Amino acid sequence: MLGLSLFYHEGFFHQSFDAQGWQQESWSQLDLSQLPLTEQRMPDGQSLRIAVKLPDSLVRLRILRLSAGRSGLLLLDANLPENSASDRQLTARLYSPGQQIRIRQELLLGIGGMRALQAIGVTPAVVHLNEGHCAFAPLEDLRRRMVEDHLSFSAARAAAAAAVVFTTHTSVPAGHDRFPAAMAAAHLQPLAASAGIDVANLLALGKTNPADPDEAFCMTALAFRMSRFHNAVSALHGKVTRSMWSALWPDRSPDQVPIGHITNGVHPGTWLAPSLRKLYSRILPQNWEQQPSTAAEWQALTLLNDRELWQTHCSLRHRLLHDVALRSGCQILDPHALTVGFARRFATYKRADLIFRDLDLLSRMLQDSTRPIQLLFAGKAHPADEQGKLILQHIWQLAAQPPFRGRVVVLPDYSIDLARRLVQGVDVWLNTPRRPQEASGTSGQKAALNGALNWSTLDGWWAEAWNGSNGFAIGDTTDCTDPEIQDQRDALSLYQVLQQQILPRFYERDPGGLPVSWLQMMKNSITSLGWQYSSHRMVQDYAALAWRPATKFQASSVVPGS
Repeated sequence: MLGLSLFYHEGFFHQSFDAQGWQQESWSQLDLSQLPLTEQRMPDGQSLRIAVKLPDSLVRLRILRLSAGRSGLLLLDANLPENSASDRQLTARLYSPGQQIRIRQELLLGIGGMRALQAIGVTPAVVHLNEGHCAFAPLEDLRRRMVEDHLSFSAARAAAAAAVVFTTHTSVPAGHDRFPAAMAAAHLQPLAASAGIDVANLLALGKTNPADPDEAFCMTALAFRMSRFHNAVSALHGKVTRSMWSALWPDRSPDQVPIGHITNGVHPGTWLAPSLRKLYSRILPQNWEQQPSTAAEWQALTLLNDRELWQTHCSLRHRLLHDVALRSGCQILDPHALTVGFARRFATYKRADLIFRDLDLLSRMLQDSTRPIQLLFAGKAHPADEQGKLILQHIWQLAAQPPFRGRVVVLPDYSIDLARRLVQGVDVWLNTPRRPQEASGTSGQKAALNGALNWSTLDGWWAEAWNGSNGFAIGDTTDCTDPEIQDQRDALSLYQVLQQQILPRFYERDPGGLPVSWLQMMKNSITSLGWQYSSHRMVQDYAALAWRPATKFQASSVVPGS
């Protein structure tokens, strides 16, 4: 398996807050000498270069390689002396402003990615597109088949799509790149000219209505049209996606649209706390971290010793709170209080501030000396998402007010390291997306692996994972067209679940000081979710449901003549 992406010299932004709690973004240059990268070279030792034609320039790219276990990752870098200053910036930042930069980055990724594979002598059996951002990749294969194999446009298109798998990861419209038709035409013209076809042929692939000259060019539509196998990332997301993109299959009803689902999973070795790994390894089969597990194997974890499991969890909570104190300067967090975590992108549909809808009620619960609660928030808003920044600022400002100070903490500069500490140390993982807009979500899967209990709306992965005894559900499966009414209902349910289910279960102790009922739910969560929502199961599903079928389909396809 070989991955492809761009090498962003400044990567993702660092986050801080000003005196009013407004998110500030800053970027820093990565030091290549400190990274385990090797540059692909030609036999004579010179740097291997590929090129992608843009409307006004020829961008040259070098290929950097990173080994990750048995897999590899190729990263394309445009920050080269032979490129113009503006072209060098195309691989500077993940989120750069402006549609023109975006479409050019996607051309480098898709077309450049396929040319990079060819340059190093790799002919992929399957090309897997993750999101529409890389959907230009099969167009390069289409062009090559027309030029080298002398196929017609329709034959080359069918051949190029035969072994392409496309995974869509969002149902939020903003997550699907759309470019003005004129901009798309200008940027696709070099590819069309190389193939000897009218650019209108390529533009039609990215439109719902190819006959509409003014319709925007959609990368997701292109990805669906240039792939043979398509999937969403949870069962509910599959249903939403089939309806959302049904216009691409006008002769089918939404339930017959050929988009399946493979639910996301997380890598246990990356996210499981080492102390819990030791406990699990006493019971699970040898090499369980490297191989897919079964439900029966994980069910054996019900044998975990209650006291040992609780002591391990409490030590992880204490470690987290110590880390929080260092990061935030907040020294008064309670090591014995129910600790709730919320950490993810601050997109508006995720409703990070839903728990603050009734401030009086929440402040009373937070200040209850017999059943205290503390809330930890972390996450970044997209640099262009003003509404997401406002939600983040609102929570930051509330955390500074007397009723919430010391009980609500906003941690800056969310990172993988901080995410790991949070999912390993909290008691409860809060997730409040507005159903059905969450595609999957994976942070709750990481928390469940570590014994934290999910407290979430029935959206994304949780809609299929919750069984009534492995965590807590906010609201029900009823979808509401009025966001305000839905927010009211979900907030009411959130508070009821907290008061009537979470707090009593967490603070009820046996004579030995153990929360026996809580521990039982922790075990239910670990045993039912840990194996099912692992990356091992996910990769196994992709191999069985997408990659192997795509390989067989390509091998059995009869390419029509030119």
